[in-house]
Amino acid sequence: MNIYFTIVNSIFIFSALNKNPQMKKIILASIVSISLFSCANKQQKETAKSLTDMNPKFDRYKEQFIEDLWKVYPGWASSQGYHKYDSVLIVPTDDSRAKELAFSKSNLDSLKTYDLNSLSDNNKTDYYMIENQLKSIDWAINEQKSFEWNPSEYNVSGAFAEMLNGNYDSLDIRLRNFYLKMANIPAYYEAAKKNIKNPTLEHTQLAIEQNLGGISVFEKDFHEALNKVHFGEHEKQAMEATAKESVKAIKEFADWLKKLNNLTPRSFRLGKELYAKKFEFDIQSGYSIDQIYEKAITHKKELHEKMFFLADKLWTKYFGNTQKPTDKLLLIRQVIDKISEKHVKPEEFQTAIEQQMPVLIDFIKKKDLIYIDPSKPLVVRKEPDYMAGVAGASISAPGPYDKNGNTYYNVGSLSGWDKEKAESYLREYNHYILQILNIHEAIPGHYTQLVYSNQSPSLIKSLFGNNAMIEGWAVYTERMMLENGYGNDEDEMWLMYYKWNLRSTCNTILDYSVHTKDMSKQDAMNLLMNEAFQQKTEAEGKWRRVSVTQVQLCCYFTGYTEIYDFREELKKQMGDKFQLKTFHEKFLSYGSAPVKYIKELMLNEIGADKK
Repeated sequence: MNIYFTIVNSIFIFSALNKNPQMKKIILASIVSISLFSCANKQQKETAKSLTDMNPKFDRYKEQFIEDLWKVYPGWASSQGYHKYDSVLIVPTDDSRAKELAFSKSNLDSLKTYDLNSLSDNNKTDYYMIENQLKSIDWAINEQKSFEWNPSEYNVSGAFAEMLNGNYDSLDIRLRNFYLKMANIPAYYEAAKKNIKNPTLEHTQLAIEQNLGGISVFEKDFHEALNKVHFGEHEKQAMEATAKESVKAIKEFADWLKKLNNLTPRSFRLGKELYAKKFEFDIQSGYSIDQIYEKAITHKKELHEKMFFLADKLWTKYFGNTQKPTDKLLLIRQVIDKISEKHVKPEEFQTAIEQQMPVLIDFIKKKDLIYIDPSKPLVVRKEPDYMAGVAGASISAPGPYDKNGNTYYNVGSLSGWDKEKAESYLREYNHYILQILNIHEAIPGHYTQLVYSNQSPSLIKSLFGNNAMIEGWAVYTERMMLENGYGNDEDEMWLMYYKWNLRSTCNTILDYSVHTKDMSKQDAMNLLMNEAFQQKTEAEGKWRRVSVTQVQLCCYFTGYTEIYDFREELKKQMGDKFQLKTFHEKFLSYGSAPVKYIKELMLNEIGADKK
């Protein structure tokens, strides 16, 4: 507004007011209202300006934060496809942990300078995820202290193997970085020895097995790769010599663990207090661990009822007029055991998995459930030895910096197994469950979700992958596929699905009970074999897994519950406007963020669309 015009008009108005007192009151009230409106309008503009200015500033902070993160954790950077620090191997000393703590404190202080109310919804979520990551660093070093009691944390083989397997750079560059990185391996394992105090027996044994299993990376794989490049003989000899020193350091570490006079080994059980805190940091659920545990107990009962209905229905088909057991769980067990006889041969296990990939893709295309990018390669391979001993099947995906890298479906080998053990394993992964496993691990489970995660515009959401969201999505897709007709609605497929879903449910019950309630191995085996209907080999493997991991087994049921509940909530809210494919693609577009944050972002976006 023109200032001269305002002053002249003000003089004219106040001259008129002196002649008419009543008019004076009315106009003064109007002026006050106008002034207040003007101030409010100005404040709104300033708030909007602040909102506009704060987000670019926070985006710049995130960029710098990530760059600083990689300096502290170069191995993590490499695993995500950021290869600037490939030649660096951090030696795990008190000094390196002090740097981690300083990084955490510095960035927690930086976060405090941002007003959450002035950040966009997307940046608020990134803020929370960064904060959680930083606080978990501090907690892990100062309270959990697994670097003292878990020797399996010290294993370099995987990082070096990925350098040889990658296609992100020329082989000669990767090999030279490999060589430079090897220089710190002896110091790395010497530091590990100094860190370890009263380790658990279970983690000690795992460390021995995995480290010795990874020696082939330096003895065989590296040697074969060197023969493919044209380095000078002197350079090759230096590299081979360093590789031998690396193998020596690994073997010495394994021997040291074998001879360790550990008279007071720590229990592998985490304990209630540490467990609850780890659940909070790792899972980031909208539920507490106690709530999830109670939900799992209830869900187990519901699944038993559904399974009994189907098993009772299938009894005559498989057992004719044989009298049915009066015990419901025993009847279910017998029907499952009979159906489980249908499985592939040991030597055909990996081939069967490979052959099913195109079948799953065709079904998804036909039903229009989600877009799957054909340009992102999925490679089924034998599980590397340095990964053995935890899970029989897994996915190794490239990070967001290496979007076009191979995703590996790691399949456990049955080579060398005796006939009884192999038969037990194959009955567990029978004709029906092998298909559900492939849905979970590959399409449209982990492989599909992680491809989407790499495309997320938020690098934070891709990098700080939330296990409950990742595993929960894979479990969710199993049910979603059957709901849409996969398996032709066969009773056998649904029965085996319920058995598989019972596994996720009992994973939570097992993990919580073992680590906080001192569940014995005998009680655990009873839960897994008699209530979850697992084969002995599978149950034995799960007991070992729960003894060397904590909280991870809760990811499946927790994430699945949150995702499925959210989908059903949206279906009710949107009615006929709800589209399954749209839900799937929108849900995955937010990267691997915790479900509670994805839910908040989607609901806010839907609310904005309605306006």
